[in-house]
Amino acid sequence: MATKDTGSSSTTTTDNDGNTAKPNIAFIGLGNMGGPMAENLLKAGYTLSVYDLSVEATARLQQAGANIAESPKDAAQNAQVIISMLPAGKHVHSVYLGEGSSDGLLIDLPKGTLVIDSSTIAAADARKVAEVASKLGIDFLDAPVSGGTGGAIAGTLTFIVGGDDAAFAKAEPILAVMGKNIFHAGAHGAGQVAKICNNMLLGILMAGTAEAINLGVKNGLDPKVLSDIMLQSSGRNWTLEVYNPYPQVMENVPSSNGYQGGFMSKLMQKDLNLAMQTAQDTHVETPMGAKATELYAAHTIENGDRDFSSIMARHDSSVLS
Repeated sequence: MATKDTGSSSTTTTDNDGNTAKPNIAFIGLGNMGGPMAENLLKAGYTLSVYDLSVEATARLQQAGANIAESPKDAAQNAQVIISMLPAGKHVHSVYLGEGSSDGLLIDLPKGTLVIDSSTIAAADARKVAEVASKLGIDFLDAPVSGGTGGAIAGTLTFIVGGDDAAFAKAEPILAVMGKNIFHAGAHGAGQVAKICNNMLLGILMAGTAEAINLGVKNGLDPKVLSDIMLQSSGRNWTLEVYNPYPQVMENVPSSNGYQGGFMSKLMQKDLNLAMQTAQDTHVETPMGAKATELYAAHTIENGDRDFSSIMARHDSSVLS
């Protein structure tokens, strides 16, 4: 039986023989990313209590061996680590702060509990939760991810973490179960800033790559030949290497599957909006980011649930058929 100091929480427990045991984890948010992440923790031998509004999502985790909770606070009972993967900043605030920072999850957690929020939210929102957590003696990390649903399933996500060194050291072994690359970006909020910088660049690259391929196709070039040329030239970028936006140029990517799966356009739009919010708050010029945000805002009106590479349809709507 594991033992725990009731006055504080730790990410490790010990059994009756004094051996180190894996901490109990509460996982909140079991969507396309959170569900596979939680499953990988179960496969690694962690004990999980999980919560999500979706009955289907919780049933899947129950079959995998998780305990189902009726609320975030219920999930956090006897947990030394809390991990969340939620849609937006308002959901993170609701779970951890509640109304007026007085009735959320944080207020009931023992000192020393490790909280890892892997949602992608504004850096200011992450810092607000971290400030409250710090006053309560709780270790909080903002740890957004990159790698998509495929990375979540394979356990090869990239974690971009903001928080202090001690909390990061406690979290790293747990994050390593779900991810391949783990970066400590800096203080609270730094993980979110790094994530939105990356995704702003990704949105710019995808919009630009689609535009360049369209220019070539409309002037008689084969999209695969053009893509191969650019891959060996100075226009080479990640979208050309592994995520080509033109149908049938590359296998096993959303553009060759009706733009289904992958990273939805509305989520790219969300991240671009976060980048623009941060740029505005800190008085930084991002004209190319602003243009990508404008393009995706128009695109998501009808294609929000399609993969973000479907921005190709802005130039040629027939790619959607």
